[in-house]
Amino acid sequence: MPERMINIHLDNTCSSSGSSSASGLKGSYSRLSPQDHHTRTNSKSLTNVLKTSSIHPLFQKKSHDGSESEQSSASTATPTQSKKRAAGDSGQFISSTPSNAQSSKRLKISTNVTQAAPLAERLRPSMLADFVGQAHLTEVGSMLMNSINNGSLGSMIFWGPPGCGKTTLARLVAKQTGSIFKELSATVVGINDIRPIFEEAKNALRLTGRKTVLFLDEVHRFSKSQQDVFLPFLEQGHIQLIGATTENPSFKLTGALLSRCRRVFLKISRLTRNFIKTRVFVLERLSDANIEEIIKRAVIRLSPPTHQSTDPIKNEPSSPVDVFDFTTSPCPPISESSQIPSSSPTSSLPNEASVSTNSAALFTAYPHFTARVLASITSLSSGDARAALSLLDMVLLAPKTTPEDKLIDNLRRSVSANYDRSGDSRYDMISALHKSVRGSDADAAMYWLARMLSAGEDPLYIARRMVVCASEDIGLADNHALPLAMAAFQACQVIGMPECRINLAHIVVYLSESNKSNRAYEGYNRAEAAAKNDLTLPVPLIARNAATSLMKDLGYAEGYKYNPDYAHPVHNGFLPLSIEGQRFMRRPEDTSGKIWDETVLKEWERERNNGREWDGRSQSSKV
Repeated sequence: MPERMINIHLDNTCSSSGSSSASGLKGSYSRLSPQDHHTRTNSKSLTNVLKTSSIHPLFQKKSHDGSESEQSSASTATPTQSKKRAAGDSGQFISSTPSNAQSSKRLKISTNVTQAAPLAERLRPSMLADFVGQAHLTEVGSMLMNSINNGSLGSMIFWGPPGCGKTTLARLVAKQTGSIFKELSATVVGINDIRPIFEEAKNALRLTGRKTVLFLDEVHRFSKSQQDVFLPFLEQGHIQLIGATTENPSFKLTGALLSRCRRVFLKISRLTRNFIKTRVFVLERLSDANIEEIIKRAVIRLSPPTHQSTDPIKNEPSSPVDVFDFTTSPCPPISESSQIPSSSPTSSLPNEASVSTNSAALFTAYPHFTARVLASITSLSSGDARAALSLLDMVLLAPKTTPEDKLIDNLRRSVSANYDRSGDSRYDMISALHKSVRGSDADAAMYWLARMLSAGEDPLYIARRMVVCASEDIGLADNHALPLAMAAFQACQVIGMPECRINLAHIVVYLSESNKSNRAYEGYNRAEAAAKNDLTLPVPLIARNAATSLMKDLGYAEGYKYNPDYAHPVHNGFLPLSIEGQRFMRRPEDTSGKIWDETVLKEWERERNNGREWDGRSQSSKV
């Protein structure tokens, strides 16, 4: 090949037998400089190629099998066709598909990325039928399932504790509906990262008719102005938002965003029913049974597959245990013959040994994974599937000869308290402590006090609440409660942890066992309601201060009776005339407005009074 012809040769796809642009090649060759014409006489092969390529394929000689010659096939190929590999010419063109080496390399990279993911991420179910827990959402006939089946998914908020399945459920819902799924986290993205998704979703809906589901994790991290960006796109239906949050949506999300989310009715706690039933899906903390099922399914998937021996006579498996293909199914089906290990010693499943004692291995592949270890993981996870699988990963990676007690002790040491000073957990616990004191349940009050202090709560936060409780709940029934609570607060300031835990225990028990009276608290509430009803009522003249002679002339303090001057009680009208005679404070013996519930009283006598009747039965009358 002449040096001057290299570029032309490359432009024509390096075809040694000519190409569709052979005539252009010939013309280019004729325009060579004179000093290169001697090369022409030494390039007979190239001349032959040019002569051959100038003949139309129709007039070229065909092969015996009726097909055109190999040269003709190559010479008539278009530039687009020349990129494809011709039969029998494997070294002539570069293949447009990756080689086996490239495919293997890509597969290896993908495998490395998958193996680096945590166990909880690798074992996420890929089908809605394999989802464990949240039966009130995933069971047949539930509001969520009806929305999926009817094609009216809409936007929604998933509110629940960590590890309850919010992300997994969102992925499965999008897959079930055949929607385009986009997943982002509000902790790492901003509005500028989300705007392109809005446009993509709008175009996809217009061109393909497919809806886009945007899953936004930790949606409560967005500010109110950032949340407002979603409003027009949700109103127009261009995108379906599934927001996940561990915080109370009523405090963290705007009312405008919540009003555009799916309206559903759920079984939830009494305290939040009025709000939640029209706004969000509530995911509950997973039960112990759910956690056990998730763990056992995970061990089944991670266990090496075994081949069952067959009966040579009947040509049927000698064991009723099913053999699962763990490489093709994300989670093997759970049937009666392949049931997950239960407490029954007769249950059977792959790689399972019969459980006769608490220390017996549940799976032969993991002899150190015993029933006690399973119970410990379930207890330590506290309904968090992600935490349970992380603990399971530690167990399976531990040496198989690790003693059971040592393994359980290591699991306990690896678990940190699930307590966030800025989250709902803190306020839930302080509420439980306060209500335990109000209900005179010293045992429960001590437990919640210990829970909060063990989790690292500031002792002054608890002491301040006890000061409030001393006046709100004990009040006039024990006038020593407030000074003692203030003393405990000062002790916490001076001493600090860990010794001040004793002072807090002292005040918590004292307040729990004290008599209760909220007369002052309720009296203020009644007075506050009357004051807010009309903030312009004037102060009666008799109650005003006559500081000057002019004020006295105007009638200030006229007719006022100075109480210490009298040996008996006297009456002064201190209230405005319009509310004169109203009573805000009740007498101690006044039980008007109080509830008498015989069923509730008997329950207290049975649970808290050892079955004995309440002493106040003979002194109280039914209302």
